[in-house]
Amino acid sequence: MPHSQTSASRDSLAGVRLARGASPWLLPTVATAAVSLVRARRSGAAKAVAVPVTALAAGMLWFFRDPEREITRGRVISPADGVVQSIMPWKDGRTRVAIFMSPLNVHVNRAPLAGTVTSVEHISGGFVPAFNKESENNERVVWHFDTELGDIEMIQIAGAVARRIVPYLPEGTKVEQGERIGLIRFGSRVDLYLPEGVEIDVEVGQKTVAGVTRIDRD
Repeated sequence: MPHSQTSASRDSLAGVRLARGASPWLLPTVATAAVSLVRARRSGAAKAVAVPVTALAAGMLWFFRDPEREITRGRVISPADGVVQSIMPWKDGRTRVAIFMSPLNVHVNRAPLAGTVTSVEHISGGFVPAFNKESENNERVVWHFDTELGDIEMIQIAGAVARRIVPYLPEGTKVEQGERIGLIRFGSRVDLYLPEGVEIDVEVGQKTVAGVTRIDRD
């Protein structure tokens, strides 16, 4: 079983599969909601608190969901759920595919190809909205994978709310295509850089599903 799938299964609540790294945010919220619901039976003031806290807990359960996926066959698959924000030729001949992830998307990212993690680098930065051009200087984690297509770079970018990126795998780990590799907490962006000669098969505005949507064409 892939490393990240084993780890992700440790975080669950009431039978709902949760993303690894969700517990520090989710458990205090759910505990507060549970206490407020108990107190709401005896107090009108507690009842007023219980409603928004319970709604927040339910929303966070939805946000941190981590559903199983039937991985698509293909050379390059989407690393993120979201919408293709831009497809841009890069100076070195590569093509950058940027995928914007809203707070409604699943925020667990997956390996776009099988290979070996050659580096995982955290870079400090700002927290402007992930759909802005300036977000390229945001807090981010830069991944490099040694794959059949050569070196593949993928960048997880924090947004205005997403202030914590949780990598699941260390340098040197062999990954399967579609394997879970990390989590970005709350709205964000993932950039994927593909080598020269790879023909892109998605378009701007298209919705993507991590592990399911194919990015390139034969």
